[in-house]
Amino acid sequence: MSRLVSQRGTNQTRGPGEEDGELSSHFQILGLNSKPPTDYFLSFSEICPVCKSSRYLNPKMKFLVNPECYHKMCESCVDRIFSQGPAPCPVAGCGRTLRKVRFRQQTFGDIKVEREVDIRRRVGKVFNRREDEFTSLLDYNNYLEEVENLTFNLIEGIDVAETESKLDAYASQNAPTIARNTALSNQEHSSAEARTAAEKELVRLRREAAKKKEDDERKEKEQANREFIDKLAKGTGDPEALAMEAQKVVLKRSTARRSAAEKSRQIQQQQQQQQQQQQNHPLHPSANDSSSSAFQIKGLKPLEVVEPEKPYDPFGGLSYTPVYHTLQDHYENQWLHNARTDPQVTAGGYDVKEYYARTMLEAFGGLGCFIAEEIAGRDKSAGKGLGTQAAAVAAVGGADDVF
Repeated sequence: MSRLVSQRGTNQTRGPGEEDGELSSHFQILGLNSKPPTDYFLSFSEICPVCKSSRYLNPKMKFLVNPECYHKMCESCVDRIFSQGPAPCPVAGCGRTLRKVRFRQQTFGDIKVEREVDIRRRVGKVFNRREDEFTSLLDYNNYLEEVENLTFNLIEGIDVAETESKLDAYASQNAPTIARNTALSNQEHSSAEARTAAEKELVRLRREAAKKKEDDERKEKEQANREFIDKLAKGTGDPEALAMEAQKVVLKRSTARRSAAEKSRQIQQQQQQQQQQQQNHPLHPSANDSSSSAFQIKGLKPLEVVEPEKPYDPFGGLSYTPVYHTLQDHYENQWLHNARTDPQVTAGGYDVKEYYARTMLEAFGGLGCFIAEEIAGRDKSAGKGLGTQAAAVAAVGGADDVF
């Protein structure tokens, strides 16, 4: 009786595929595990909620999800239902309109993690302010806290409609800033990738240069030994002198090769520095373009409008346009007729218009001078801050003019 009870106990503790103890012992002798892994049963237990097909019958079946509702269904159901256009979700109780183009394979094993990553990515594309746009670190941390609160509400389903309205309002009112920061992030990412690729290329070139250097040295040594052996075979010259000469030739060649390699390395470094300087010109981040009434951001730096660079002015902003007269291209004067037509005058580059400009400037040069105003201004400045009595006398005209 006790033997039967113990036999029943052993039978109850056996797993699937272990109906016989001898089968388990054979598995152990062959080094195999009689119990299939847990992932084996989990993978074959996945069933499509639409067509009820499982991976047990079709191991190659692929499941797809749509970010609209995150309901999982097989690829054949997606092709069958959504090939003709948008259609409601076939899962009972959902009814959201889905499109085939948005279906994709699930990245994470947990669908909740998949949904949270998508929400954080979508919110991060809108709220992409940078730390250098805020006046202090506290303001930037408060901004991150507000963004995290909105993200938490979307993930947990708290006030979804209100949160979505805040998100849409902020995106519409700060579109230029969002686009600028997105372009800046893309530029930084591309610059980082370019630097990484340049570093890898530099490592590859150094490896190839080192290998080529070793090959050249080996070939030069072989050639020098061959020439040395040929000269010894011909019996021309002292063996010790020939050996010294061969060593000098090898040393000279290696020195020339090293100097050439050093020059090429310096040229490559200069080119890389120029490329990095061209790539390291980030876009100027803007401050707050407009503030949303639903989502306020505090502590942003004031917007600095960068004025476009003006063209170069050699006169430093001084205007030489005449005020009291207008210079014409031609003036009737018999005395200047010869200067206009004589090749001996015009061959040296002389232009009669220069004479016109100088003469008119001399004629109208005194029209803008008002002596009474200048005397009043001179007396006023003389009484204000003249350092000595001699300076006051010189200012009023009491000193003799040396000229």
